[in-house]
Amino acid sequence: MSFSGELSPSPSATVVPTGQRASRRMIPLGLVLTAISTLVLFGGIGVAAGFGDGEPNPKGIGGIVIGLFMGFVGVTSLITAWAARHSSVSVDQTGLWVSNGKARNVIPWQSLAGVGLHWCKVGKRGVKIYSIELCPNAPVDRDDPVLWPLVRDEEPLHATLPRLRYRLPVPASSRVALVTAIQQQVPQLWFGETERQAGYVGVPDSKGHRERTRGSSR
Repeated sequence: MSFSGELSPSPSATVVPTGQRASRRMIPLGLVLTAISTLVLFGGIGVAAGFGDGEPNPKGIGGIVIGLFMGFVGVTSLITAWAARHSSVSVDQTGLWVSNGKARNVIPWQSLAGVGLHWCKVGKRGVKIYSIELCPNAPVDRDDPVLWPLVRDEEPLHATLPRLRYRLPVPASSRVALVTAIQQQVPQLWFGETERQAGYVGVPDSKGHRERTRGSSR
């Protein structure tokens, strides 16, 4: 269950930025990768065309392919990071509002059976990855443009909760502010923190989303 359209968080909502830090890391990386891909691409073109004193060499085609691939990855990373730089989560008496920088939607508290925090350790240094788990008590729209990337289908956390839930990854720097805001609004829904195995965050159901989209357009 979700609401969209002209609705917006209340002026007193707690707003927690979630995309700024990741964007600060990804944008420079995307710029560097794009610059390298440009050099590789033009180098490959030069070898293939025999610029300078050399003879045309088919091996330059490999450089062109690699340069194009690296350029695609670099530009895609830039576009994604730039679009996500304004991503945020807002918490008020209505629910948890998710903004991806382009659109916004809300998961109402009344549509939830429980809310909690999951985390895992990754890498040799044991860096912690966090996510807010929102377990609905009503059907979810797995094709909502803002919320569908958050939907996960897993074994229920316990017998009273459903398989489907929203999983909202949050930066470590935003965890305390977001958890505090949620506990202040709906302490009765909070079911605590749980450590999970590395990789539990998963990925959106992109394949299923595409299939459902094609099916609805027929």
